[in-house]
Amino acid sequence: QVQLVESGGGLVQAGGSLRLSCVASGSFFAINVMGWYRQAPGKQRELVADITSGGSENYGDSVKGRFTISRDYAKNMVFLQMNSLKPEDTAVYYCNVPVVATNRGLKYDNWGQGTQVTVSS
Repeated sequence: QVQLVESGGGLVQAGGSLRLSCVASGSFFAINVMGWYRQAPGKQRELVADITSGGSENYGDSVKGRFTISRDYAKNMVFLQMNSLKPEDTAVYYCNVPVVATNRGLKYDNWGQGTQVTVSS
């Protein structure tokens, strides 16, 4: 069982910054990939960024150069530093672990409850 809890969302003006955090807890072995997705009203959920256990980072085109993903491997945490925020970044941001090994086998498609980010113009 894996629980993902996000924090750090809120309301910010365009051009501002926010930092999201997500902590994974439960009974599992090492996590490989942790990432962030977002979903705006009326739109599909999209990848924001993810990062592997080896530190390899991947970003969605719309956030490259503005957002930075990082991890604290010892604490099973992932962070998303969001700079130069735009109104189009407004969405619910979800923490994601695609797959994790537990003592009950592989558990796929693990999501947090989401945190709202609203960017005003």
